[in-house]
Amino acid sequence: MADSNLSLQVDEVEALSAIYGTDFHTESEEHRTYSIDIAEGSNTALLQVTMPPEYPGESPPIYMLSAPWLKGMKRQELCGYLEEIYLENAGESIVYMWVEKIREFMTEQAECELVVEDETSNCDAVDMHKLNLEEEVPCPEIYSGDIISDRKSHFQPHLAAVKSTAEVQSVLRKLYQNKKVANATHNMYAYRFIPDGSSNLHQDCEDDGEDHAGGRMLHLLQIVDAQNVLVVVSRWYGGIHLGPDRFKHINNASRQILESCGYIKHHESGKKNKKTK
Repeated sequence: MADSNLSLQVDEVEALSAIYGTDFHTESEEHRTYSIDIAEGSNTALLQVTMPPEYPGESPPIYMLSAPWLKGMKRQELCGYLEEIYLENAGESIVYMWVEKIREFMTEQAECELVVEDETSNCDAVDMHKLNLEEEVPCPEIYSGDIISDRKSHFQPHLAAVKSTAEVQSVLRKLYQNKKVANATHNMYAYRFIPDGSSNLHQDCEDDGEDHAGGRMLHLLQIVDAQNVLVVVSRWYGGIHLGPDRFKHINNASRQILESCGYIKHHESGKKNKKTK
């Protein structure tokens, strides 16, 4: 299977080079890392992909999307489309499909911006109205933890106390205003809260391209029974594969911020009391 994957990768690289010409770059032949410049109108983006030995047969390429104009929930939306493409075409070469989806997304955003500016259509008007309403929700205080570094990858946790989806979105918007966070390779998060006046627990998570990372973070929140809290872990990929160690760092970063903010209860005092009886 490894030989078959490598053969497919070679064919795909040759095809991408032929299609995109000078916009296609080989970043590292050793790590099989490549990048494609994408331009539509006044916006540009750079898609960097690394092809692991398991691609395309058993896993997707690892990607980093650099697009300073792409912020917040729009970035999440596009990353969701890329994940859908992989899931719908598992086992196939998908980099070309990713590039063209990014180009299509850029074109659609440019068209919507023009329509809004001309006030001739309500393209995204409902969403923008909702966004304005949500912005009225005060953003809870955000705490950021220590950075964990390993082989040029960096992980940093962030935490905020939340009791509604609107507060979750407000925190995410605030974080994405930080260019460093917005340009992270992945911003995974998980939250659990009980709204005021309700007894129902709300919980959800987001992988942001790092498969299963959000689910693992949510599982940690469940294990420690953390409530009314949102945890975000930003990861900046350094070009070297970490394998399963990346999940260890994501988990440790999440636990670190939960513990430092008092969401993990220790029972050491109880044990001491038992000894004095």
